[in-house]
Formats: sequence, structure tokens, C-alpha cells
Amino acid sequence: MTVGIRDVARAAGVSTATVSRALGKGPVSEALRAQVDAAVRATGYRPNLSARRLRSQATQTVGLIVADIRNPFFTAVSRAVEDAAYDAGMRVILCNTDEDSAREAMYLRLMEEERVSGVIFAPTRATAEALGPGDLPFPTVFIDRAGPPGLHDSVVLDNAGASAALVDHLVAKGFARIGGLFGSTSSTAQERRDGYAAAMARHGLDACVRSVLPQADAAEAAASAWLEEPGRPEALVLSNGQILMGAFRAARRRGLRIPNDLALAGFDNEPWTDLVDPGLTVIEQPVAEIGAQAMRLLFERIATPDQPVRKVTLSGRAILRGSTGAA
Repeated sequence: MTVGIRDVARAAGVSTATVSRALGKGPVSEALRAQVDAAVRATGYRPNLSARRLRSQATQTVGLIVADIRNPFFTAVSRAVEDAAYDAGMRVILCNTDEDSAREAMYLRLMEEERVSGVIFAPTRATAEALGPGDLPFPTVFIDRAGPPGLHDSVVLDNAGASAALVDHLVAKGFARIGGLFGSTSSTAQERRDGYAAAMARHGLDACVRSVLPQADAAEAAASAWLEEPGRPEALVLSNGQILMGAFRAARRRGLRIPNDLALAGFDNEPWTDLVDPGLTVIEQPVAEIGAQAMRLLFERIATPDQPVRKVTLSGRAILRGSTGAA
């Protein structure tokens, strides 16, 4: 639960105006200031520095920290965020982390130094789980990865449901040995892995999962090794566009016919997925809406810092193509 200035005032037994004066070094007695300080410590209150800066017109800048700008998903989301910020008369600082928690920490410090009004952030699982609700001095909205429940505003896809839908489709097409190749760094990949496993169990099939860095080259190497093993999968569910690309390359270089020898189904309706032959079955994410919703939540959080944490979950759209035997 977010702790606000009203909670501090209630704990100290004083008015919110008195708390504001005490925290702002205004004219209050030392005894009263100590009373307010004790209430701050007891409640865990952290002053919202970003909201103060916005009210004082100190900055009109939004930070955007993404996991991999080479991933077309993040490119499209970045465009949507920039469009919404431009319409609101704000600038955007874009940072790329390459799924590196050390770089994430560096860019979060940069955002504080730049006195941004707020940040839209796609964190690694490790960083998302480490950040408490008062650990950042600016409003923050997570995109693509929600983090622990109830701590940060977020905009995400129904990842488990989308992954399960891919399994259901492959089973309906007659596939049984369905493997899953999932990213290793984000909560999104874990949710897609969970959805895959649940759907496999529902169909009475054995789940077979491997994890890989969410990059095309790493996925190609992992898929190539897997496809050389006895009893290899006859179909694969891939957890993002980069992993899908790597698996597609691996299948082609081994001379496998798609979908006769290996069916492929994944995430992200990138342009190349419809240009190859056969086209690839994918879950299309509403990238423009993800960016627009994230900016809406951020603006509302800046305007009303003490409101409850919100999570917006959006649905993907299955696009069925020849890589799974779909017409």
C-alpha cells in the first residue's frame, strides 16, 4: 500500500499542512518537527520528489528504459510512448539495458539526476523483484513485465493465456511433442512458460522446456543443439520474436521442412514473420496500446501520487499461418 502525507499526518496527530511545513523545513517547532519525523519513520513514507518538480515546472521529461531496442517490440512501444509524450508537450530520454541489471541501476540513477517527471520501465525479473514501492524518487510504470503484485503500475499482455492458446492450436493440429524455448531474464518469459506448461498438462502432454537469453543468436544455438537430440520436438513454442527468429534459422540450416518436420509458433507479429515461406504463426501484441496506456498511467500517477496501484492487462491476437499447418 502506498503511504501518503495524510497517513503521516494521522500518525503524528497533526494536520497535513503541518507535515508539509515540517518536511519542507518550514516554520514549526523542533518538538513538532521531531514528532513528524518519527511518524515518517513509523509509516515508511517517502516524499514524491517528481511530483514536486512537475508542479514547480522543473522538468517536462519522461524516462523510457527498455530491455533491447533492437527488438521490434520495444521499438514499436518506444514510438507509441514518444508520440504520447510529444502530444503532452514532454520530452523522452530513451535508454537501452540489454537485460543487464547493472545498466538498469545506472540508468535509474541517471533519471534521478535528470530530474525526470516519471519513468516507463521494462525491468529484468531481478530488478523488478528488488524494487519496493518507495525505492524510486519518481513515478514509475512497468511495461511488458509487471513485477511483484501491487507494487508498481504496469501494462502487460495476458502472457499465460496467449502462450496456452498457442499450445491449444498446435494440439488441435495434431502435434504432441511440443517443446518450449523461453527467455531467461524476465517475468514475461516466466508467465509464458507457465501458460505453456499449464496447457500441456491440461492436454495430458509432457512439458519440455529450455531457457535461453532472449536474443536471436543465443536462441539459434540452443535450438540447433536441441534439434540434434533423439526424440526432438515436433513443434516449438517460442517466447518472443528474437527467439522465434533464432529457432527459424536453426530449422532452416538443418534442412527441416516447416511444418512437416518442425512446427513453429511464437510471439510478436514482426514484418519478417509474414515474408518467409511458410509464414509464421504468432501472437500479435497491441504495441501501440501498450505505449499509450503506459503514458496514461504515468500521467495519472504524477497528478495523483497516492492513488492505488493499477495493472492493465491487454489481450494478444493469434495470427495463424503456415508454420503450424494453418491455412
